[in-house]
Amino acid sequence: MTQSFAATARNDSPSIPSTDLVTVSRAVADLRRGEIVLVQGHMDGVAHSVAVIAAEPLSQNGFERLCAIPNQNDSPAIVLPRVRATSLGGACKQDAFIAFVSGTVADIDAARLGEIANPLLELDQLPDGNWRAVTMAETAAIRLAKLARLLPAVVTVPVGADQLENLARAQNLLVLQSDSINGYEDASAATLREVSRARVPLEDAENATVIAFRPEDGGQEHLAIVIDEPAKDRPVLIRLHSECFTGDLIGSLRCDCGPQLRGAISEIAKSGQGGIILYLRQEGRGIGLVNKLRAYALQDRGFDTLDANEELGFDADERVYRPAAEMLRQMGFGAVRLLTNNPEKLKGLESWGVTVAERVPHKFPSNGHNAFYLQTKKDRAGHLF
Repeated sequence: MTQSFAATARNDSPSIPSTDLVTVSRAVADLRRGEIVLVQGHMDGVAHSVAVIAAEPLSQNGFERLCAIPNQNDSPAIVLPRVRATSLGGACKQDAFIAFVSGTVADIDAARLGEIANPLLELDQLPDGNWRAVTMAETAAIRLAKLARLLPAVVTVPVGADQLENLARAQNLLVLQSDSINGYEDASAATLREVSRARVPLEDAENATVIAFRPEDGGQEHLAIVIDEPAKDRPVLIRLHSECFTGDLIGSLRCDCGPQLRGAISEIAKSGQGGIILYLRQEGRGIGLVNKLRAYALQDRGFDTLDANEELGFDADERVYRPAAEMLRQMGFGAVRLLTNNPEKLKGLESWGVTVAERVPHKFPSNGHNAFYLQTKKDRAGHLF
């Protein structure tokens, strides 16, 4: 008797209209260009709104436009990760982010704010000002900066509820709700659809097909590399592989990503039963290539791979697993044998309705450049070597 595996998506993710997905996607592009966006959050039934510019691409013109927004005489604030704020003298306890408010606008400019936001720079002193807790709207704005793969630091001014719509119309600004930003990644993954496929013979797997999946909001495509013809009535051998430009493409020795990718292709081909590599666009454990290079610079100063991410203001691992689960569901696979050393990948897939029937070890020897990196993954991230 044939057993059917049909993956089912978890139903407790936020329900976000497709129009909101597109708005968040547009706001990500605006933020990367140094444009202003408006973010509204609610706490205890009270709305709080801010006008936001990302600190990394901030120009003097953009900063002056932000300061010109009527804000009841409140000075702009720069919202920073806890670790950066601590290094700058911020008494932020255990808050993930904290805001610094300059005494007067005359004390600060865009260049100075960029220096304050950059964890690779050491500053002698800050301008006069004070530290305060962040609002829900500002926390969502940080999430938006992360989605834009920018440094997680933003400059904000408060916007009154009575002026939000008029300001948006007058300056053609996007207005986003904090719930839409926070639920964006899961909701976007739920809209993934196959948009293209082609046979692509590989060096170690000549019978391979690459299938591209794109979300409804037009975001980045994720890829499924299907090797041979895996059966759908038994657990399929798969590898979840996060995009790694440095390791996969140019042969970096700082990580083990290249050997893991090529090793997975070879092992699946040799299995005689076929399998799938899900190539996920989540460079640098979800922080993006530019930030990964910044993390490398911090590692050269003595930080390990997890602390470097956190020093930049990211979680140690920012990846999400719904895209992988959705791709498997659409291809008709609900149970897998997972090539990985990372137990979090098992939990991530299972949380979205995929049955992990077996963890298949997937380890490779160090090369002299990545020994500390691999040891950190074992000791601190729980990888099973």
